[in-house]
Amino acid sequence: MENRFCKQNQKFWNWRKARNQEPGVTERILELNGTIAEESWFDDDVTPQLFKDELNAGSGDITVWINSPGGDCVAAAQIYNMLSNYKGKVTVKIDGIAASAASVIAMAGDTVLVSPVSMLMIHNPATIAWGDHAEMQKAIDMLAEVKESIINAYVLKTGLSRPKLSHLMDAETWMDANKAVELGFADGIMTWTHSWSGLIY
Repeated sequence: MENRFCKQNQKFWNWRKARNQEPGVTERILELNGTIAEESWFDDDVTPQLFKDELNAGSGDITVWINSPGGDCVAAAQIYNMLSNYKGKVTVKIDGIAASAASVIAMAGDTVLVSPVSMLMIHNPATIAWGDHAEMQKAIDMLAEVKESIINAYVLKTGLSRPKLSHLMDAETWMDANKAVELGFADGIMTWTHSWSGLIY
């Protein structure tokens, strides 16, 4: 029971109310910061459900701010699915980095926007394996399937071919804002307007 409680408190996400919200407009803000899940969501029935409950606790459009180096592939896949199935519009804004597993989550956005100084990175999945040659082959086969599942998300967003995306992952491709838009990983670059009340997004 203590372990379940600890997992619930290792949150990498945070909900906050939107600022400068127009009357009658309902918007929710979700921030994803740091490593996506310090502990794996594999065989964890607590943390994914907690995220899902919080996601479905409200309604209206969601803006997801991402600044993450990546993390657990299982967690990223589940969050991607939850956001993709959300009834409201999902806008993803990358204000720092969306690398590895975080880039998969970003693909769930109906619209993906990047800061002019942000970065997006995609690469092959990795794991640690131990055992004889049969166990090593199992790990290789597993990684190949995980890569294919990740490519599925990239294909849906970018429209690029699977061989092209596979090559980009093999090369560990880093993209600045312009490159992310050029390749279809993002739909546009964010701009800011200064005012007396601060920054307006």
